[in-house]
Amino acid sequence: MSDAGSFDVEKGSKVIVSLENGNELGIVTDMHAPAGERTDKIIRLATVHDTEIYEKYEKEKDILLKFCHREVKRQDLPMKIIDARISLDGKQLTFVFTADTRVDFRELVKNISKESKRGVRMQQIGSRDEARKLGGFGICGRELCCVKFPGSIPSITTDMAKVQQIAHRGSERISGLCGRLMCCLAYEAEQYRSLLAGMPEIYSVVNTKEGRGTVIEVNAGTQEIKVKIENGKYVILKKEDLQTNG
Repeated sequence: MSDAGSFDVEKGSKVIVSLENGNELGIVTDMHAPAGERTDKIIRLATVHDTEIYEKYEKEKDILLKFCHREVKRQDLPMKIIDARISLDGKQLTFVFTADTRVDFRELVKNISKESKRGVRMQQIGSRDEARKLGGFGICGRELCCVKFPGSIPSITTDMAKVQQIAHRGSERISGLCGRLMCCLAYEAEQYRSLLAGMPEIYSVVNTKEGRGTVIEVNAGTQEIKVKIENGKYVILKKEDLQTNG
């Protein structure tokens, strides 16, 4: 968060934040924003009146969400409405949605604006952001990483799965609830790259004291390599005990 100026804030404080499309009520969750993350200006501490207005709009928001869902279904639009919010001054209504293709929602906006008597804005988010907003638990049994660790969501690549030797498990087993690669793949990728430095690739041909063979398994943690020798024998070696075939 940005500097609060002449008033004090602490974790859990209700504050008024200036956003692009109006002021909104927020709660301080961390006193130190992660490096590189966008910060929004805190205008002041929220008052009891602000909280009452917010709660009033939250109830109205639920009604408008139902109306929006009906309109999306009626117009057969290829989009999924996730949430909505009303600016604290009551003038702006924003709907958050996901979609796999481009959506022409001009009629939708027109009908919602007529129903709500407000300006309407549609904000598209990705599946990772959707999972963060809805929350849940991963296959590990823990709260979703994107929820538990606030901040910018890192870019997750298939290379992270390959370097940790789990890409062969299939996309279903290394994907999260959002359908994308699990965020936790980013946590140990660099350590694996360091541990695997100088190690031969799986299926590469190497020379050993037992003869030439093919690498069938590499264990980054123990620094051991399992090799199938040409005569059919299996041996487990350290990387210093072999030399890749040039």
